[in-house]
Amino acid sequence: MGKRNEHNHLLVIRLSALGDVAMTIPVLLAVTKKYPKLKLTVVSKKFHGPIFEDLHNIDFFAAELTTKHRGFFGLFRLYKELKHLKIVALADLHNVLRSKVLGVFFRLRATRVVQIDKGRSEKRALTRIRNRNLVPLKTTHERYAEVFGRLGFPVDLTKNDILKKQILTENVLRITGNDALKWIGIAPFAAHTGKMYGLEKMETVISKLSNTSQYKIFLFGGGQQEKAWVEAVAGSFDHVVAVPGKLNFVEELQLISNLDVMVSMDSANGHLAANYGVPVITLWGVTHPYAGFYPYNQPSENWLLSNRDKFPLIPTSIYGNKTPTGYDTVMDTITEHNVVAKIEQVLSRL
Repeated sequence: MGKRNEHNHLLVIRLSALGDVAMTIPVLLAVTKKYPKLKLTVVSKKFHGPIFEDLHNIDFFAAELTTKHRGFFGLFRLYKELKHLKIVALADLHNVLRSKVLGVFFRLRATRVVQIDKGRSEKRALTRIRNRNLVPLKTTHERYAEVFGRLGFPVDLTKNDILKKQILTENVLRITGNDALKWIGIAPFAAHTGKMYGLEKMETVISKLSNTSQYKIFLFGGGQQEKAWVEAVAGSFDHVVAVPGKLNFVEELQLISNLDVMVSMDSANGHLAANYGVPVITLWGVTHPYAGFYPYNQPSENWLLSNRDKFPLIPTSIYGNKTPTGYDTVMDTITEHNVVAKIEQVLSRL
C-alpha cells in the first residue's frame, strides 16, 4: 500500500456467522478511534448491518451470497460493485474461498490484500488426541488486529474500546418495563449441541433466579423450536421475558446493551454483549476458551468450564461440531448452583 495515509479507504471482509462478525467490532472501534480520517467499508451479510451502525467512518455493504453474489460469477459481480469505491487495500478477516476469490480480483488491479492468519496448525495442536498442546492461543480479536497492523494501522486492544449503551425505544420499553430489578440476559442456545447447556438445567437456573424476585430475566433465541422453549419458560416464572418475536435485531441490540449481565454459550450473544462492556458469563462444553473465541475483555473467572478430568478430550474441536461418544453430557459437570452463584457474584460487583 506504500506509505500509510489516514485518508485511505480500506475494504474489510468478514462474511461468516454472527459471532465471528461481532468479534470484529472492538477491533474496528479501535481502528476508527486511532485513525479518525481512515475510511472503512465492511462487507458482510445484510443481517449483520446493525452491529456496525454506531461506528465512526464505516460504511456497510451487504453481500447477497445466496442470490446475485453466489458462486464465482456472483463474486465477480460483487467485485465490480466494490471496485468503484476507490479501495487502496483489502483486509480479509475471513480467509476462506469466497474472500480469497475476491482478493484475487483486487490483486489483479494492484490492490494490496492482507489475510488473517487463523492459526490453523496451533488449533489442530489444541484439539489433537495425542500430544495435545493445551495453551491459550491468540484471540480472534488479536488476529483481526494483526491484519490492520500489517496494513500500516496498528492498534492497542488493551484500551478496551467498547460501544456506548443504547437508548431504549418505545417498543423495547414495552417488554422491559421500568423497574429497579437487575437485568439478566440468558442465551441458552448454540449452533451445535456439544456447546449447549441442558435446557432442563437452564430452566432450574432460571427458576432459582426468578424466585429471588431481584432480577428480570430476558431469554434470547432464534429458531422456531427455540422460540417455543423460551415462551414456555417465560410463561412459567415471574419476571422472565421471552425476547424472540417481540423485537427486531436492532431492538435486541438496544436491550443487550442495557443488560447488567449476559449468560451465554460459546455463541454470538456473548460477543454482542461484550461489545457494549456488559459482563458476560460463558458456559463451555466441548469447545474451550483457549482457542481464542471468548468474548472481548471478559475475565477468565467468568468462564464456566466442563470438567476436563472426566472428559480429557475437551476441546474436541474448535467450533464444537465434533462430539465423541460419551461426550454429549460434558456440560452436566457444570452445576446449576455454580451458574447461579457466578451470576450473583458478578451482579454483586455492580
